[in-house]
Amino acid sequence: MEFQAIATASQMQAIENLIFQAGMPIAALMEKVALRITQRLTELYPANIYPKIGILVGSGHNGGDALVVARELHHQSRQIKIYTLLPKSKPLTRVHGCYAKSLGIPFVDLESLQDCDLLVDGIFGFGLEREIGGDLAIAIDTINRWKIPILSIDLPSGIHTDHGNVMGTALCATHTLCLGLWKRGLLTESATPYVGKLERIGFDIPDRFIRQVLGDRHDLWRIDPAQILRDRLPIKRSPIAHKYQIGHLLLVVGSLKYGGAAILAALGAKATGIGMLSIAVPNSLKPMILAQIPDALVIGCPETESGAIASLPDLDLSKYQAITCGCGLSLDANPIVKLVLDSDRPLVLDADGLNTLATMGTISQLENRSNSTILTPHWGEFCRLFPELRDIERIKALQTAVSLSKATILLKGARTAIAFPCHQNPDVWINPESTAALARGGSGDVLAGIIGGLLAQGMAANDVAIAATVWHSQAAMWLAQQRTEMGVDPLTLAQNLLNFLSLRGE
Repeated sequence: MEFQAIATASQMQAIENLIFQAGMPIAALMEKVALRITQRLTELYPANIYPKIGILVGSGHNGGDALVVARELHHQSRQIKIYTLLPKSKPLTRVHGCYAKSLGIPFVDLESLQDCDLLVDGIFGFGLEREIGGDLAIAIDTINRWKIPILSIDLPSGIHTDHGNVMGTALCATHTLCLGLWKRGLLTESATPYVGKLERIGFDIPDRFIRQVLGDRHDLWRIDPAQILRDRLPIKRSPIAHKYQIGHLLLVVGSLKYGGAAILAALGAKATGIGMLSIAVPNSLKPMILAQIPDALVIGCPETESGAIASLPDLDLSKYQAITCGCGLSLDANPIVKLVLDSDRPLVLDADGLNTLATMGTISQLENRSNSTILTPHWGEFCRLFPELRDIERIKALQTAVSLSKATILLKGARTAIAFPCHQNPDVWINPESTAALARGGSGDVLAGIIGGLLAQGMAANDVAIAATVWHSQAAMWLAQQRTEMGVDPLTLAQNLLNFLSLRGE
């Protein structure tokens, strides 16, 4: 599990120092890391397709790694060119540069790299703090315009290790090989356009060094999608189970204006295998919902003049194992949100459920709830729920919001972050993979339905949020490979959630 931990630059530096203090020579570690990079590069970029490789070399040990990679690729008979971007090098990096020259590897100017099939980025490693400007910035911008594939060592040069911001300019990598532990900046929204395909290259860090630096209560983790899909989905059930033992979910959803949201949430819930599904909608939507979801118990509700749910007709909320509220609800259903918030049922709030909660006072409405609450905001909704946190860094704002509200919060985005109350500093788990195919109206309704379906079957709120996020994003990525990102509309996604689970192992 330690190798899903996400580290800052200072933490990674402290771990490396412990390795060196224990007797590992810096030169030996550089050789080990560079050989593993070379092995992975060879797998990703075979010589028959990528015979010409340019190596971008900085002054530090990241540049030294790149020079060792250059040497090894030269021994594979690839055509290697080296371009150094910074004048003064660390001693070990300088020595590797001298040896590369002795092998006859040419050191060239920038323009000579234009005919390369691949570039290896070894300019900056972790810990960059200064803005990139001048000739170096011009060089990076020029390289980006060439559209040559780039493999970055540790981080794309120009990306801040901790907050992921661009330090003036940054290389747009096709592939990034993160070294050691996952770096915090690589898993942020701001770095995502620059990182490309992200992998980790381990170099056998002793567990005791990781624990010594990160402590027993580390709070930032990378979700491992493969492990979640293997261990959490689908939910195992008894061979003698009946429908009332597999959860009863109530969806409080829909309005005349947003009737489709109710259908999408219901399809998401159905994919989880929920035993019973009840759907409370405005009376005018009942025939449409029954036609689309014939196996659900559809509860027609009195509606407002605008077509929103006005009241829930004599429903005993205690008979449901969970409630999902908000998808397509409209703000005219304010009293309904208050009613489900006052219940003692596990609750998922999405969309207009969140917007209504924000108008009622987020903390005051959540702090006395007797059961788990899952909130699913994007950043705009999060800022409405917690306006005092809008100017705080995203991860810290999420942790603070969870501490204040005692809710599990799934903060949606290209790198969805999930936090839940467990300690003084809530744990945060980041989903490392997603697709822009999900940037469509209705995708969140499908996710809310999945969350409700899993929650009603007895899974803990934190596990629900993680499992639903992975299932939703991985299914969308799978569909995008088959249909392109344009072809993954929310209805298609909902209809293929189970196909993804059944076919992913083939």
